[in-house]
Amino acid sequence: MENTSYTVCRQLVALCVSHGVRRVVLSPGSRNAPLLVAFAREKSIEHHVVVDERVAGFIALGMATRSNEPVALVCTSGTALLNYAPAVAEAYYRHVPLIVISADRPDEWIDQDDSQTIRQRGVMGAFVKQSYHLPAGDDDTSLWHARRLVNDALLQAVAPCSGPVHINVPLGGALCKVVDVEPEKPSRVIDVRPVSQLSEVDALDMARSISATSKVMVLATMSNPSPALQEALQQLARLPQVVVLTESIANLRDEAFIPTIDRVLTAIDNSEKPDFAPQLLITLGGAPVSRMVKEFLRSYAPLEHWRIGEETHVIDTMQCLTRRLQLDAASLFAQVAPLCNPAVSQYAMLWSEREIVATALHNRIVDESPWCDLRAFAMLLPAIPSHTVLHLSNGTSIRYAQLFDTPQIAASYCNRGVSGIDGSTSTALGASMVDEACHLLITGDMSFGYDTGALATGYASPRFKIVVIDNGGGGIFRFIKGPSDLPELEECFEVQRRQPIEGYARLHGFKYFHADNEASLRSILPAFFAEDKQPAILAITTPAETNAKVLRHYMRRARE
Repeated sequence: MENTSYTVCRQLVALCVSHGVRRVVLSPGSRNAPLLVAFAREKSIEHHVVVDERVAGFIALGMATRSNEPVALVCTSGTALLNYAPAVAEAYYRHVPLIVISADRPDEWIDQDDSQTIRQRGVMGAFVKQSYHLPAGDDDTSLWHARRLVNDALLQAVAPCSGPVHINVPLGGALCKVVDVEPEKPSRVIDVRPVSQLSEVDALDMARSISATSKVMVLATMSNPSPALQEALQQLARLPQVVVLTESIANLRDEAFIPTIDRVLTAIDNSEKPDFAPQLLITLGGAPVSRMVKEFLRSYAPLEHWRIGEETHVIDTMQCLTRRLQLDAASLFAQVAPLCNPAVSQYAMLWSEREIVATALHNRIVDESPWCDLRAFAMLLPAIPSHTVLHLSNGTSIRYAQLFDTPQIAASYCNRGVSGIDGSTSTALGASMVDEACHLLITGDMSFGYDTGALATGYASPRFKIVVIDNGGGGIFRFIKGPSDLPELEECFEVQRRQPIEGYARLHGFKYFHADNEASLRSILPAFFAEDKQPAILAITTPAETNAKVLRHYMRRARE
């Protein structure tokens, strides 16, 4: 069969197949022609072509996050690689396995004023687990060296603490030459790891601590859905001394868990907070969304804080870490929870009763509020069809979602690794490309405008829908302390212009819907969710000043 004449490229692709890479996002170029040919002709790997490398990076991120599998990215030389940086940084802090493959000029042409040439070697070093620069030769020793490096890269990407890796491939000569060759069968290095679990002594020690402590809090933050973890936490949550708080993107759900952390915290007076503070805090998952829970736990520090998860360095978000457990959380809780005994405690009941009070206060404020973001979210979130996969942009979207319980959602995602507004649409689109579920993105108008390149890819299906909260851009800055007090708020922080959302929708083949009050939103939501002929965008227009006023009131309310 005919394939690229570059053996190193054919072997790289063959090794990707043997290591379980099933998807690749390709961006066109000249220098990467041998890589494009090698991937495109490999039928075992599904390939997608995206011109804009920044969009491509986030699409691959969404694919890898949703599928829990490594996804490859291929770009040409020069600044193309730099456009991957935002998505790669997000993947690094979320432990998502991306295989970043860049074509490069041969070493001798770097810094020689040759076109599309920059210093690519190690350029992603701060945001990848490891960088690899393949040898340029085609002799047996160079190819053995290249195979060794690629094997190492692919193993690193899916190691216990997963993450992105960068493989830089110098290529010169006849880039588009194809030859008749036999399929490559390079040796795959198999990584065998022992099953990691606590010793019996350590498991009993942890169980004794939980059993002897009257106030234990488990805080679960950003993570992928895990039935095993959910089952283990359900068992732990039956104990009267244990409360399990879950953020909206923790993807853990049970009647005994409290999924609306911010809603409940706003219903606790400062004088009562010592009663609600834990003696033992157990955290798992990625970066917390809730600023309120971070402030609460930093101000009322527990005697002990255990952090569970496979990580590359010490993370002490609450500034009180006492124990680091480098284990899979599901396995650890499955081992420890059955050994725990109930303590004489009302701690879980204390939180449960306050959740009931907080829900009543929440409903009252929503009912009394004029048309605003809060009111729109109160109508939108319950209307989302069952089993929908929900994606949230950073800023107001994820913060509002924290205030509502959405038990019908299949899973929730947000780019909270570094919390940028770039790439929200592309990430959600990528996730929608790996399964048959309906995927909904709720995004702000600034974030939407930042990533309209995703709409131009042509990969959006009728299962992909977008809700744009059109509040004039930068509404979060009216709420955040600091920017909201500055005279430059409107000039430098807010966009102060409406995005042409309808124009983008029509340009890229999306069905367009619009609502600007409660009545119009109520009438439009059924048609929006029922649309099955083309992807759809719903713009919800709300007043910026009212939004900030209502949200401030919500967050500052005292318990009544």
